[in-house]
Amino acid sequence: MNRTWWAWVIPMMAGVGACARHPATPLEPQPKAFGAEVILVSGDKQVAGVGAQLDQPVVVQVNDSKGSAVAGAPVRFAAAGGVAFQPDRGLTGSDGQFTTNVSLGGMAGPYQIVAATTDSSGKRAEVRIEEIAVGYQERLGQQLNAIHCIRCHDPESTPERVSNHDNLSAQAHAFTEGAVLNAISDANLIAIISHGGAALNKSPEMPPYGNRLTKSEIDALVAYIRAVSDPPYRPQGVFYATN
Repeated sequence: MNRTWWAWVIPMMAGVGACARHPATPLEPQPKAFGAEVILVSGDKQVAGVGAQLDQPVVVQVNDSKGSAVAGAPVRFAAAGGVAFQPDRGLTGSDGQFTTNVSLGGMAGPYQIVAATTDSSGKRAEVRIEEIAVGYQERLGQQLNAIHCIRCHDPESTPERVSNHDNLSAQAHAFTEGAVLNAISDANLIAIISHGGAALNKSPEMPPYGNRLTKSEIDALVAYIRAVSDPPYRPQGVFYATN
């Protein structure tokens, strides 16, 4: 009797183990329609800590050749460097849009995300989306920016914050303006943050923060400015490989 019972149990357990080792592959969603292009709706240029999920989801839209939204079209997201998507593929909704939550990889720096679709012939169309992962120092700089800087340096108002940008007589550059800020050395950025605009013969509307921020906090602000620069900041004297 015992031998008969084991003869039945052992094959069953082996089958369970095989299932555990080879989970079923999710079925690829079957397209109901096809579009000619995929465009970004929202969610690019976000900054989050390494390995963290972006605050806002990334939303894309599939359009036909006339620019009208296409429902039921396939969308797939991909990226290198350990980026994760929830979900990474699916079909557009009735509005032609597809939404995913994105978690960045474990290394600080810019990440490029690709959202792609295909037409009925299999021809691929894609849009590339830029996001930024920051380490501890840059994350601290981001927090300090939100407390001390963004009200003047960001021209866009939000429900939480009214921008003071347009009330200034001199232009306060957004920290993403790499075309301007990349040309300023770290030493000069530290000087203007510490001692105000007068340190570089700039507008006195830029107040000094040396009496409010520590040296490490000022360094963190500079690190954050470099991290979000568009185009990316490339220090002088450093050589970069080219393809």
